[in-house]
Amino acid sequence: MPVIDVHAHISTQPWNDSLAKYNEALEKHYRFKAVVKTEAEMAKDFVDAGVKGMIIAWDAEANTGMPRTPNDYVARVIKDHPDAFCGGWAMIDPWKGEMAVRELEHAIRDLGLNGLKFQQTAQGFFPNDQRFYPIYETCVALKVPVQFHTGFTGLASGTPGGMGIKLKHTQPIPYIDDVAADFPDLTIIACHPAWPWQEEMIAILLHKGNVFQELSGWSPKYFPDSLKREIRGRLQDKVMFGSDYPLITHQRLFADYEAEKYPAAILDKIYHQNAERILGISA
Repeated sequence: MPVIDVHAHISTQPWNDSLAKYNEALEKHYRFKAVVKTEAEMAKDFVDAGVKGMIIAWDAEANTGMPRTPNDYVARVIKDHPDAFCGGWAMIDPWKGEMAVRELEHAIRDLGLNGLKFQQTAQGFFPNDQRFYPIYETCVALKVPVQFHTGFTGLASGTPGGMGIKLKHTQPIPYIDDVAADFPDLTIIACHPAWPWQEEMIAILLHKGNVFQELSGWSPKYFPDSLKREIRGRLQDKVMFGSDYPLITHQRLFADYEAEKYPAAILDKIYHQNAERILGISA
């Protein structure tokens, strides 16, 4: 069946540079060895897996001091490899003020990216801080969705003090719930199972019609039991497949989804139907 990966990072040199000080901790947490690939080699991973990916830029300069993976670069990779990628996400440092808004407009209008992604632990901000509301207002005007990281992060996992990374920035209530309530016309995608706050995330998903969840970064066998149950029931139309490539391979995720014995109709929704409906894209 068609598969859309709505949350894939890149495995080329720019992203390796952006995450350089976190790479060792990421490798230990995910038990993988990072391999820097060319754009063509990366695209082949998606083609070989039978996946159309949505890849993500990176910008957390203000909080981490690390270089960007530019939106222009990601847009070019998507354009050069249409057999592998069906879209992508801009990433913009919210602390850049008016520059952030201008970069968002450029990423959507000029580059054709599909929406905006935040990683609040890396970027060091709370989504419901009203200083950042002009960014969401721009997303509403541009009619594009926003991804927010939720729950645990592998960034700096296991290091002393987590290298200053603070998990509180990714708690769903009140931070994401507030934004969902204040911007009912904004489509919000919660990234990853939101452990240890998955119950909060389920409550938001059931309460806020404009909030959805993608399931990247975790093998489905490790999903909290409550999430497994809701995927089979009330949330089957609100969840989407994501990998967190290159941290987890598509092949492993497909095998683990099959092992969970989800009905074929639900897998169709997870793998592509929900993304097509929610994001207006096609596999």
